[in-house]
Amino acid sequence: MPALATPTVVFKSVCRSCHGGCGTLLHVRDGVLVKVEGDPQSPLNHGRLCPIGTVTVDLVNHPDRLQYPRRRVGPRASGQWTRISWDEAFDEIAERLLAIREEFGPEAIALGTGTGRHHIRWVSRFGHALGTPNWCEPGFAQCFHPRVNTCILTFGDFPVSDFTGGTPPACMLFWGHNPLNSGPDGETRFNVREALDTNPKIIVVDPRETELARRADVWLQLRPGTDDALALAFLNVIIGEQLYDAPFVERWTHGFDLLREHVRAFTPEWAVPITWVAAEKVREAARLFARTKPAMLEWGCAIEHTPKCIQTVRALSMLPALTGNVDVPGGWVFGMHGIGRFPSLIENLTPEANAKRLGADRFKLLGGEGADLPSAHIPTLLQAMREGIPYSVKAFLVFGNNTLTTYANSALVYESLMKLDFMVCADLFMTPTAELADIVLPAASWPEIDQIAGLPTVAANVVLANQRAVRIGESMSDEEIFVELARRMKLPVGTESVEEVLNSQLARGGLDMTFAELKEKGSVTIPFKYRKYEDGGFKTPTGKIELYSTRFAAMGYAPLPCYEEPPESPISRPEVAEDYPLVLTTGARIPYFFNSEHRQIENLRKAHRHPTAEIHPETAARYGIAKGDWMWIETKRGRIRQRARLTTGIDPRVIAAEHGWWFPEQPAPEYGVWRSNVNLLTDNQPPYDPAMGTYQLRALLCRVARAEPE
Repeated sequence: MPALATPTVVFKSVCRSCHGGCGTLLHVRDGVLVKVEGDPQSPLNHGRLCPIGTVTVDLVNHPDRLQYPRRRVGPRASGQWTRISWDEAFDEIAERLLAIREEFGPEAIALGTGTGRHHIRWVSRFGHALGTPNWCEPGFAQCFHPRVNTCILTFGDFPVSDFTGGTPPACMLFWGHNPLNSGPDGETRFNVREALDTNPKIIVVDPRETELARRADVWLQLRPGTDDALALAFLNVIIGEQLYDAPFVERWTHGFDLLREHVRAFTPEWAVPITWVAAEKVREAARLFARTKPAMLEWGCAIEHTPKCIQTVRALSMLPALTGNVDVPGGWVFGMHGIGRFPSLIENLTPEANAKRLGADRFKLLGGEGADLPSAHIPTLLQAMREGIPYSVKAFLVFGNNTLTTYANSALVYESLMKLDFMVCADLFMTPTAELADIVLPAASWPEIDQIAGLPTVAANVVLANQRAVRIGESMSDEEIFVELARRMKLPVGTESVEEVLNSQLARGGLDMTFAELKEKGSVTIPFKYRKYEDGGFKTPTGKIELYSTRFAAMGYAPLPCYEEPPESPISRPEVAEDYPLVLTTGARIPYFFNSEHRQIENLRKAHRHPTAEIHPETAARYGIAKGDWMWIETKRGRIRQRARLTTGIDPRVIAAEHGWWFPEQPAPEYGVWRSNVNLLTDNQPPYDPAMGTYQLRALLCRVARAEPE
């Protein structure tokens, strides 16, 4: 009689190969993940998956996965390792950290993480339990959190686009954002496409001719880094031509008269030489956005990559406010907060410890009173590692971040990490950053963890269960690592189990269920309510949307949005532009990767084998560069090689380089990190955004040349 086939067990979960949040069905047979498909019942993706999600089986079962802890046995960056047990790893980490804390204080221990995934809040939680205020994540100064912190001070909450409420937008303004190639924070590629299928008016602000730009009614091809000037010109048109929603503005905004006077000089004609955008196109776009309702603003991290990002965010956030598109169906909405606030344990820090947070004394929206979750300033942290100023940082714990590729000014980052006494890295694979560590821990991939996701991020209108379906080798989730370390170190807080923390979040969010019950359902959509401000105003000091920000004024920052030229540009540094005549923009999303991740997955690399930089044919001809040639891209900080993609969809004065590149197939310990990594070109030196500490990742000056084939 033939043996019966082993049955397949299906687990509901949520994809975290980016932080988009697509619902999934995980098919497991004999403890092995054999298939992943989209969950048709998910309100965020309706059964579809992007290219990254479709190769989850390849990710989980990849032969290069880290499967056990390792200790370095040679010099740092020597690539010499030996296998150790989890007990050995935990005991050594606990012993080393406790010794550093005893001799130098807890602030001498820092933690770093990557983009906001399942474990990000657990990184700061462990730091706070340990007593250090020094944790960091690149996005807190350069991506998303400038918008979060600014909007909380301006609106009292963080608004998101209303993709799941049933009312399609009549107008979509995409500003520095290309969501068709990415899925940030619960805004999946699919709900954006569903909104586009309803044929709204489309406005795109982008230096590159993306798919969205080709579909747009109005495409504004601005000079990289001049978003603040363009936004001020929008405000000038909307207010000057009385296109604003007068009843809403009068009843629900504070400081309109001051804003009206402030933007009077920022005409589209004033903006032309700054932005390179024709005045009539600015007027056309501003009129279209103001007159078409409901309208939503889709903004991305491109607006947060220069040292004046907070004022850029402030100016842009006023466009939906002035036009009455706040908390209305199909517009910008405030979330239902279906999960409670994560217990970060920041209350465990004494006032003295908080005062030692690196950068908090200067950058109040990043690390001080204006921050939703205070974090350290990365350039200041790196200086503390490198030079012991203002005090020494001796240890760095890295969870889910390839620091050498994702922090600006990679050469200086490398120099800083090499000065550490002790470094721990938890990851799925060996990376150039992991190769610098003393101990490397095998982290669990998302089908191997238990966690909840409240999406869109901050809003939490949908609550999804991420549940463990398999386990590869000795992998352990970041959350479990933190709990076990807290217990080994006998810390007074932070020792609760992961499930206890998840249950408490669900209870604080008002969901009458446990995590175990949520796993059975897969997801819960919170009943939505619009115009919530009518029940008690906005959660600001004035109870209104603060066009003139009283909180900014109290902290000593400009209360009205203003323009500032990028510190390295053709206008601000003409002497540099003589040698570096082109404007470099970076960070465009690649649909097959997530920042520096997934380049070892062959089915994704086949679709995008090499790093590619966009260059106009006229510019390429001037420098002897042909289609597909390798070319050098160089700034004052370094040079890299990427392959030329010739396109008329970019200004002849601009180069667009891809970010996140390293080559897992290249030899350890460097894996080709110095070849095409755009952060060898970016700058983390002053000036910084005075409120957020943001530095310059775009709008830099560069030059190009043909490189010999490899």
